[in-house]
Amino acid sequence: MTATGTPTLLGVAAEAALAVPGVAGLQPRLAHCLAAAAAPTRTDTAPHRMPPEAGIRADRAPDGSGWRIEVRCVLAEGHRALDTARNVHDRVRTAVSSHLATHDVAKPVTVTVAVTVARIAARPATA
Repeated sequence: MTATGTPTLLGVAAEAALAVPGVAGLQPRLAHCLAAAAAPTRTDTAPHRMPPEAGIRADRAPDGSGWRIEVRCVLAEGHRALDTARNVHDRVRTAVSSHLATHDVAKPVTVTVAVTVARIAARPATA
């Protein structure tokens, strides 16, 4: 797969989203959750952790002119959801566009980013 392939873009997008203050994590899509549940039983007792990329979806635009990125965020309590979502949008778009530009994509491509706030994680209770 090329450097501009989907797995690389997923990692770039996930890293950019997780760097935003107020983002507690990324929420895996239903397909990832179902696949993990349907997987054979694991023999070890360690909990299975989804990679951060499971909360990102990247698809080529139908006309091939660019990429559509979907980010499903879990926000930390105490942060404004709108401000955090805008920040995630801007950082992911910038990171993916920069990644594509540095990997010799022949022509400029558009990067469309949709951010969904999947939930807000409560702060742990203090004893």
